[in-house]
Amino acid sequence: MSLTHKEPIGKREFIAMMAMIQALQSLGFTTLLPVLGVMANDLGASGSNQRQWVIGTFLICSGLFSLVPGTISDRLGRKPVLLVCMGLFALINLLCAFVADFSVLLAARALLGCASSALTVLPMAIIRDRYQGEDMAKLQAFVAMLFMAVPTLAPSLGYVIFTTLGWRAVFIVIGVLSMGVSAWYFYRMEETLPLSRRQSHGARELFGNIRLVLTNRRSIGYVIGMALIFGAHFGFINSSQQLIGEHFGAGGAYSVIFGLMAGSMMLASIANSAIVHRFGTRRLGHAAILCYLIVSVCQVYLASRPGETLLQFVLLMSANMCLLITVFINFTAISLQPFGKLAGAAASVQTFFRLVLGAGLGALIGQAYDGSPLPLAYSLVGVATVTILLVLFSEGGRLFAASVAVRTKG
Repeated sequence: MSLTHKEPIGKREFIAMMAMIQALQSLGFTTLLPVLGVMANDLGASGSNQRQWVIGTFLICSGLFSLVPGTISDRLGRKPVLLVCMGLFALINLLCAFVADFSVLLAARALLGCASSALTVLPMAIIRDRYQGEDMAKLQAFVAMLFMAVPTLAPSLGYVIFTTLGWRAVFIVIGVLSMGVSAWYFYRMEETLPLSRRQSHGARELFGNIRLVLTNRRSIGYVIGMALIFGAHFGFINSSQQLIGEHFGAGGAYSVIFGLMAGSMMLASIANSAIVHRFGTRRLGHAAILCYLIVSVCQVYLASRPGETLLQFVLLMSANMCLLITVFINFTAISLQPFGKLAGAAASVQTFFRLVLGAGLGALIGQAYDGSPLPLAYSLVGVATVTILLVLFSEGGRLFAASVAVRTKG
């Protein structure tokens, strides 16, 4: 059966498709947030913080496996690799609906995380196949804008499915939706990596490409910095139901509040796409991480004083979530810029660090939850500070430099 499409795909459809593929991974954990407690209790989990491993296991395994699909796709092409992983993602979600033990669920979530790694890595590589620099950042902003609609709506969707059909039906809905997106991609998207640009070498050369990515000074500081920022964000996601729903007493309103907070990231994506050509990826990214540090310091101040309100917490955390997506969009464009036909390996390494280091750090932050927002607030300040130092390393001690042309590897 041919993997080619019949008519050229338009830019709008391309953006929507890339966003939906990436959003499937987000759907794989944000939809479950309102039902973590009930699910864990039904399956025999011990301890209130144990529920967080349903999310943490998925993210960590996704990161551990993320070196594989991008590197393989540099050799075999993007489309066959992505289709296989999307099919596995749909199947394992359907199987998760029938587990009867918490340990078995975690094992299934680990496999699901491995399959989901391509859903983040390969859209990044596909976009890089077609675009670069500010053009890539602008398109990635549009993709992120649509992508952010998922965590905005997913918790409420999960809650509605849970209240009407039970928590097992949440997995079934994700699996069916994944099959639909897979069919869309199969029939409409062309292969973006032509044979002339594919890597035809063996495993040694493929891992050599990974080494090139890891040793590129202009890229690696941004990659690790993104991982740390996402680690703090994952720490918030892991403990968000306990923080908002229990500590601040939001109860059943948690899904709506979390959705509104995630929705604010869409506004940041729109703003970024509108101004990136004027200011450049470096200036926007550097300004965003500095503002992230300032807001985080304010969070420590409020969290360390008695009487912090839900409104105060939500406003400051929403501001940091907006800055997070701005950092992600621009840091991604900067870190992939030095790589041409190695974009798959570069995207894999980037996702590996963001998810393994990020999810591991997020798990530690989540497990440090002590009934207050203070551990999270301290972590936000810490990761922002280290990220700024890493950016300075990659930029040779300078911030806010205009985007510069770099020699593309490959």
